[in-house]
Amino acid sequence: MPTLLLVRHGRSTANSAGILAGWTPGVDLDENGRAQADALVDRLAGVPLVAAVSSPLERCRQTLAPLLAARPELGEPTLDERFGECHYGEWTGRPLAELALEPLWRTVQDHASAAAFPGGETLRALSHRTVAAAREWDEKIAAEHGSDAVWIACTHGDVIKAVVADALGLHLDHFQRINVDPCTVTAIRYTPLRPFLLRMGDTGNLRGLGPKPHAGNHGKSADGASGDAVVGGSTGTD
Repeated sequence: MPTLLLVRHGRSTANSAGILAGWTPGVDLDENGRAQADALVDRLAGVPLVAAVSSPLERCRQTLAPLLAARPELGEPTLDERFGECHYGEWTGRPLAELALEPLWRTVQDHASAAAFPGGETLRALSHRTVAAAREWDEKIAAEHGSDAVWIACTHGDVIKAVVADALGLHLDHFQRINVDPCTVTAIRYTPLRPFLLRMGDTGNLRGLGPKPHAGNHGKSADGASGDAVVGGSTGTD
């Protein structure tokens, strides 16, 4: 199956101000975030990409902009609201330091599956829509581009944490154990048997995520594409 690169948007003006942006319009990348987006071009050099999908929010589209300018063959990203930020309802636009004093904060931290944002959505709903989007897009990419294809989706921290938790078989109540910094790349390969988490919160060079020769393991891919894990660990061919 294809490889999905989940990119969290670069640092935004809301991130640097300590504000829970949610779906607030007009939240852009700050200076640091723009530099992170520019650096993503070199980090992904040598990784063949067949498609780009994005949250509709400005900070995600701005993060992908330099990469897509360098790869005009990809065209504009396909916007999918299922990769959009959590709908935080009445929490939207409020300082995180203030929200940390709310009784709901402890539920969000310790019992995420029970968290429902007033006037917004539940974290269960966030997990359901984002995991469905990742898996459905991956099947579509496989059908159109083959099992060695690599595609990218730019989205948000809680979205990536929910998708990673699903890939690792973690209960949603444990998803706060996962940390996703701005403009990091997380790579997941879905297979008929299980997902493989290839990279988590990567900030470096990503050339090793391109297609690899099929060898070993009785002719199956040595990176787990068959659904079988490599006995003895990674082959370290990069």
